[in-house]
Amino acid sequence: MRKFVLLALVVGFAESVAAQQTELGSGTFLVASRDLGDPNFAQTVILLVRYDEDEGAMGVVINRRTDMPLSRVFENIKDAQNRTDCAYTGGPVEPGDVLALLRTSDAPENAIHVFSSVYLLSSKDPLVKAVERKVDASVFHVYLGYAGWGPGQLEHEISLGGWHVMPPDAGSLFDPDPDSVWPRLVRRTEMQIARAFQFLAAAWYART
Repeated sequence: MRKFVLLALVVGFAESVAAQQTELGSGTFLVASRDLGDPNFAQTVILLVRYDEDEGAMGVVINRRTDMPLSRVFENIKDAQNRTDCAYTGGPVEPGDVLALLRTSDAPENAIHVFSSVYLLSSKDPLVKAVERKVDASVFHVYLGYAGWGPGQLEHEISLGGWHVMPPDAGSLFDPDPDSVWPRLVRRTEMQIARAFQFLAAAWYART
């Protein structure tokens, strides 16, 4: 009986180690676990764009592309009339809000740095400028709405195993096949958990 209890503790610790190997913060990926039952977030990958322990967190779902072309999202902007690339569902909060992520070597005015060369455009002027510059879809994704958590809420969900925390990468963020992003990343996190479990289990058995 004691061995089973200890083994359960090892499994739990391995999952905790793997889930928390990346520090939670702005500019990190949240990868939904296979057991996450919330239909708003099942099989999603979220990029956190803002995080504060006292104020909560905000992010956008990066792998749910809609059928709405940017020509409709920005129908009042002449330079967007021929854009056929589609917006993404950023999350269930304020679905009428328009946000964008831009990969660029030059920091845009009134933009928020998220990670590496990726910036959040959340106000009208930088969004309009990006559209008027005809920025390519490979480095410019538009999101309708966002995901939000109050203080402590996201941390609680992570402690329950709802999310894996991972470092971000621009390749996954701007992947032309968004449907492939979650399966690939969740397999990667599961492999990390498996390796952590194997290491801890081997150490435990060596001492018993």
